[in-house]
Amino acid sequence: MLPLKYRKALHCLRHPSLWRALTRRVAPSIEHAAALRHLRFRTIVDIGANRGQFALFARLLNPSAAIIVFEPLEAPRAVLTELLGADPRVRCHGVAVGALSHDATFFVTAKDDSSSLLPVADRQREIFGTVESSTATVPVRRLSQVVSPSDLEEPSLLKIDVQGSELDVLRGSEDLLGRFAAIYVECSYLPLYQNQALAKDVISWLEERGFVLGGVFNQHDHPGVGPVQADFLFLRAESPALAHGAEAQPIRAIPAAPVQSRV
Repeated sequence: MLPLKYRKALHCLRHPSLWRALTRRVAPSIEHAAALRHLRFRTIVDIGANRGQFALFARLLNPSAAIIVFEPLEAPRAVLTELLGADPRVRCHGVAVGALSHDATFFVTAKDDSSSLLPVADRQREIFGTVESSTATVPVRRLSQVVSPSDLEEPSLLKIDVQGSELDVLRGSEDLLGRFAAIYVECSYLPLYQNQALAKDVISWLEERGFVLGGVFNQHDHPGVGPVQADFLFLRAESPALAHGAEAQPIRAIPAAPVQSRV
């Protein structure tokens, strides 16, 4: 099988609506298809959106869904806004999501999709070669300060990819968790960032709040280390997304209209 980056490039080349994204070195994150292609959502909240990789993928599977994205770093957010455009069904917020509302130091890495509210730990440097290049001050808000329950037409998906601060995002979203049918979150088995909560902590926290682990996907194993991190899908038992699930469909390119930028 071709490496993932080549499969993504080929997917973009086959669909003219994605050519502009490819010129910006952005492709939809098709690696999440196994986890999500059977589910359909009316609202998708994308926390840690970077350049819009997941938002592009989510739009392919859910062409009429409302998509609410969060990306605190200006440079990747500018690319995201350019690629997704002025679609009235997409909203972009230039804040991070956390347990408390405040301004915080953001540790920017050379490859900015590894940037985090937490400093890089030794294991992250050793396994992925991640290095910090600068810091920035970003606003951090609880999710309910930016998104209201009426914004979350069900079934809704909460996607979290925040490089170590997953549990803080969940704590800051707790008063809205009942509106989500599914939560899809990248977690680590070992600390890649300082003071990071691990997969076992996230699993336990969500189970206590009525979510069950529906599957583990895209696990990264490192030679001499073993499992490092993976994407975890959690579902509410009474999830409307399950009732609206459809037979697996090929991932099609859907033209993405522009985004409203709200900072």
